[in-house]
Amino acid sequence: MQILAGLVRLVGGINWIVGQVLSWLALACVVVCFAVVVQRYLFSISILWMQDLYVWLSGAMFTGVAGFALLRNDHVRVDVFYRPWPVRRKAIADLFGVVFFLLPFVYVVWSYGFVSVSRSWGYYEGSANFGGMPGLFVLKTFVLVFAVLIGIQGISMAARSILVLAGEEHRLPEGLRYRQGGESVPAGERG
Repeated sequence: MQILAGLVRLVGGINWIVGQVLSWLALACVVVCFAVVVQRYLFSISILWMQDLYVWLSGAMFTGVAGFALLRNDHVRVDVFYRPWPVRRKAIADLFGVVFFLLPFVYVVWSYGFVSVSRSWGYYEGSANFGGMPGLFVLKTFVLVFAVLIGIQGISMAARSILVLAGEEHRLPEGLRYRQGGESVPAGERG
């Protein structure tokens, strides 16, 4: 059981760090978008690679932080039912959801994404726009990053559920435990 608790901590730490780093892409996206708007409306010029850049930054950010969002329980679920449930029922629902929905989804994304990403890397795919950004293959790689990060976070959720069902939740740090009833997790305690 200690190994499962260590796995939950390790994966949580990885997704926390990735989330903290990639969340800065939101600021970069806003700055680049602002620069594109200023160029277009103040100077009547348009630099196509910059337009690609803010779209690509947002794509990289949203795919890269998916595991972080799952760690923080920020993904959509039917909280009307889930929130008031006792901890054991939440653990059963999470374990079921991970095994029968999340992991098969990750498998499909990885399987189909790997083919597309490999092909893209094979000819160093760039933007379809003339004068656009080179390196679309790097952005497409974030599909695989998404699959890995959300997949390992799903495995971590399953491990956490197993610990709860085995009565070993005390092995987890407070921030990674389930909450009783409708209690919400304070933002500083999440993750």
